[in-house]
Amino acid sequence: MAQSQTHWVVVALETFFCPLPDFTLPAPHTCDFRSYERTRPDQIAERIRDADVVIMTILPLTAELLSVGATPRLKMISVIASGTDTVDLAACRARGIVVGNTPHCNVATVSEHIMALYFATRRSILLTSSLTRAGDWVAKGLQQTTMNGPDGRAPKTCREELVGIIGHGAIGRHFESMARSLGMKTIVAGRKGAPAPEGRVPFETVIRESSVLLVCLPRSPETLNLISTAEFHQMKPYGLLINVSRGGIVDENALVSALREGRIAGAGTDVYSQEPAGPASNVLLGADTADLNLVTTPHVAWYSEETFENYGRAARDNIADFVTTSKARHPVY
Repeated sequence: MAQSQTHWVVVALETFFCPLPDFTLPAPHTCDFRSYERTRPDQIAERIRDADVVIMTILPLTAELLSVGATPRLKMISVIASGTDTVDLAACRARGIVVGNTPHCNVATVSEHIMALYFATRRSILLTSSLTRAGDWVAKGLQQTTMNGPDGRAPKTCREELVGIIGHGAIGRHFESMARSLGMKTIVAGRKGAPAPEGRVPFETVIRESSVLLVCLPRSPETLNLISTAEFHQMKPYGLLINVSRGGIVDENALVSALREGRIAGAGTDVYSQEPAGPASNVLLGADTADLNLVTTPHVAWYSEETFENYGRAARDNIADFVTTSKARHPVY
C-alpha cells in the first residue's frame, strides 16, 4: 500500500559503521536526513524523538525508546546489520513499526575472516610470532613443538579437517563451500537437544567428531551459552573453535578453561559478551591468556569495501521500499 506521507525525518545514528552520503528518497518523497557519526545510549532518545525512520546498527532500541510517548512519529527502523538482537522486536510489532535489516551483505568478507582465524589458530601464528619476538626460538633452538596440540601431535592440514558448522545460514553455507574447495570435509549441526533433520547431524555428534567447530548463528535466549564446559569436554584435543556469531553464545570462562586445561587446541573469536571488550572487562583478553593459542579480533569480520557497498545499497532499498509501499525490501518480520 502506498504511503500518503511524502516528507520524512530520517535519522542515522551510527554512520561510522556505514556512511550514507547523498542520502535521498525516490520522488515525490523528500527527507530531512540527520546523520550522526556516533551516538551514545544516553543521546538516543533526544535524537530520534521526531524521527519517522531510524537507521542504526548496534545501539539498543528498547521498549521505552520505542513507545509512543518517546517516539510518536516512528514508523520504520532500518538495521545496518543482519542481527537485530539490540532492537526490541516485540515492541515494534505491538506498535506496527516496520523493521528491515541488511542480510547477506558481509557473507564473503566474514567467510574470509573465518578462514583467516582458522589458519591463525591451526598454525599457531600469533603464539609463535610472540614467542619468536621474545627470543624463545634462540633460547630453545626450535619452535616446532609450540604448534603441537594438547595431544602432542603436529597440526592437521586442510584435507584432514572435519568442520562442524553450527548455524547454516548464508555465512555458514558460503564458508562450507570455501572449506570444501580446500579439501576439508564438513558436517552441519542440528539443534541442540533435538533430533537432527535430514541433511543435518545431531548437535552432540558434531561437537564430539569435528576437528574444527564453527559458530555462526544468531544470538537468542535459546543460544546463550550454547557452547560451554560440557561441550568443550566432548571436543577432540586437537579441536579448534571459531566464533563469528555474537558474544554470549560461547561461554567465555569455559573457553579459557578449556584452552588452559588442554581440552582443545585453539580458538579464534571476533565477538565478545560485552563490546567494546578489553583486558579489564573480558576474560579472553586478560594478560593471563597471552600464552594460549587464542586469536582475538575486535568484531571486524564484516569489515571490507564490498560490505560497505552492500550495506549502503540494502539500507537505501529498505527505506525506499518502505516509503513507497509500506514494506521493507528485507523485512525482519
